[in-house]
Amino acid sequence: MAGLRLSGVRPKFLGPVDLELAAGELVFLSGPSGSGKSLLLRALADLDPHEGEVLIDGTRRSGMSAPEWRRRVGLLPAESHWWTESVGDHFSESSGETTDLLRKLGFGSQVLSWSVARLSTGERQRLALARLIANRPEVLLLDEPTANLDPTNRDRVEAVVQDYRRDRVAAVLWVSHDPDQRLRLDGRRLFIANARLEAET
Repeated sequence: MAGLRLSGVRPKFLGPVDLELAAGELVFLSGPSGSGKSLLLRALADLDPHEGEVLIDGTRRSGMSAPEWRRRVGLLPAESHWWTESVGDHFSESSGETTDLLRKLGFGSQVLSWSVARLSTGERQRLALARLIANRPEVLLLDEPTANLDPTNRDRVEAVVQDYRRDRVAAVLWVSHDPDQRLRLDGRRLFIANARLEAET
């Protein structure tokens, strides 16, 4: 797997940001609403215009195609998007690995036949994470993935992300408003203040 390096990245309302995430490292990002956390993740996923450069494993974003970058650097937005009616249509394959991932997130394999319209907000969040991880990105950008979950499902999501980070040596940048979560999972903690990144104390 690969690390991620930000050099002078300046999305709207934030920056410039210089930051390095080692392969396998977990970094939490917090800050007031509107401070630019989601905008930073979208810039790193190459979904919004920004100044500066982002590199994965030493390769510049500008040096590879957008589809290749988004395959390697995967974003889980705060509100997931679904393009067709069936859950299963959003997974490229239905393998034993996918079934195991769904089980860890509290689903049986029959969930792949469900209609997206029947899903609760929390189910959509967990399935969007499964969909992202099934694509095996090298870097995870997570925008409040446990915000609408009960404690049981929050714990499931935390365990799945931690297992993926360990097993795939994936760098993880995780936006979280939960101070207990940031302490519990013991990642590096950063805070946005005055349009800059600072270490959380």
